[in-house]
Amino acid sequence: MELETRMQRAWPWVMGAILLLALALRLQHVHDPLLDHPNWRQGDTASIARNFAQLQYNILYPQTDYDGPPPNYVELELQILPFLAATLYKTFGVHEIFGRLLSIAFSLGTIFVVGLFAQRLYASALAGLAAAALYAVFPGSIYYGRTFTPDGAMAFFLTAALYASFRFLTEDARLAPRPLARAAALLTFAYLAKPVAVLAVVPLTKMMWERARAGRVWRATAYAVLLLVPLLILWLYDRTVAAHAEWHWASGITRLHVLPALAAAFTSLHGFAHKVRLFFGTLGLLRVTMLGTAGFALTALACIAIPWTRPRSPLLVWGWLAGGLLYAFVVVTVERVDYYLIPLLPLAALVIGGAVARLAELSRPSIASAVAVASALAVLLQGHGAIAHYYHYDRTAYADAVLVAHALPRNALVVMGHYGPDVLYYIGRFGWEEDPLLWTPFDEESAIRKGARYYISVEDNRLRRNADLCAWLSRFPVTRIGTWPVYETDPALASRGAKAFWDAFRIAERRGHGRAFLDARHACRPSTSSG
Repeated sequence: MELETRMQRAWPWVMGAILLLALALRLQHVHDPLLDHPNWRQGDTASIARNFAQLQYNILYPQTDYDGPPPNYVELELQILPFLAATLYKTFGVHEIFGRLLSIAFSLGTIFVVGLFAQRLYASALAGLAAAALYAVFPGSIYYGRTFTPDGAMAFFLTAALYASFRFLTEDARLAPRPLARAAALLTFAYLAKPVAVLAVVPLTKMMWERARAGRVWRATAYAVLLLVPLLILWLYDRTVAAHAEWHWASGITRLHVLPALAAAFTSLHGFAHKVRLFFGTLGLLRVTMLGTAGFALTALACIAIPWTRPRSPLLVWGWLAGGLLYAFVVVTVERVDYYLIPLLPLAALVIGGAVARLAELSRPSIASAVAVASALAVLLQGHGAIAHYYHYDRTAYADAVLVAHALPRNALVVMGHYGPDVLYYIGRFGWEEDPLLWTPFDEESAIRKGARYYISVEDNRLRRNADLCAWLSRFPVTRIGTWPVYETDPALASRGAKAFWDAFRIAERRGHGRAFLDARHACRPSTSSG
């Protein structure tokens, strides 16, 4: 009890120190361009934020820069982070660092909520501080707590929603309307921030069962509101956005990739074995870059110790773990990116915090405190190396994109020979982002008819390996901007001999000599370097 009293008194100061450390860790390279990992998702998110500010300030109409002239509406989760960034853009101008600072704010908020959560869950201030410290230094929490992506906001709302639901279902004797509304609102924001948060349904139902089994007051209407209303709002939002979206990312990935993979896993023994192998691979992602090897080991030991750590709601902990692992099995085995596993990080911090508190009960409190500090340091030091490469970005690509952005007319439509919205974001133009090896002359003609006036050869070697497209583009004047050739694809600027050259190339190609035809004219020669 003496330790608990000291910890409660020291809580504000220790939590403040944890938050300051977490802030310092998340400010690393915060000014870098959004070409670091995950550059694709950051470019998408940043372009949506800019388009909210400059085109249509309506959170129900998110749009990206690609697939031609605007509007390019896209079906994604509710764009909370981009819309908040766009609101700041309205006052201070477009500076993507606002997106990163907002992510940091959500991450710091999650650390604080994790601390409160563990304190209540284990009736221990030490558990709360240990959990907050561990979440603050998990490598995945550090890195994705400063990227311009929606995952940090989702982690905050998911953790806050489960915390509010835990207090509502375990502490509220009457299941009063006000705490019910608070929990339901936070669940709604969690689901909208990113639908992965729907895994919260598993621990929610477990806590409801736990309450009913204990013979406590329950109300069917309160349970229905908590379970169904947030899901209904998520469904209504998705239908609203899908009605005008051109790109259906969320439903498309589910329909075309996730469901077929799941069906294959449960229709053959070989498919199931393959799915299981992929699942263990996703646990490898969790181990290496999200929790770090040290954090993963601590989490595994703490999970084994759950029966002895005596959380106030054991089914909450087991349900959260089951929901997270089920999500990893169904989705992350298909979309193999580590930040999809971020919903498991707050849980890992909670169970480790509980284990530290239990250790304090079974041994000297000073030993438990030393173990907590040593664990956090081990996770920080080992995890820092695991994510070090994530901060790297292509400086040449960034410099070239900025040069092109200054060189081209402000309203020019472009085709960019590179598949990635991050580079297109810094070029600052609407248009098409395409793999130059797959793009065809017919695709390029279609884009030109829609107004495209520049082809930016970001991956020039891949363009040169595409003999058809390279030969067809050779009719246009080309200027090198930085390291990128930029073709000016105004039909009025096509060379006089373009048709004759193209016809001769097509005849040679039909005879199987297309590449030889180009080589003889010193055209479209791939270099020996990759690109």
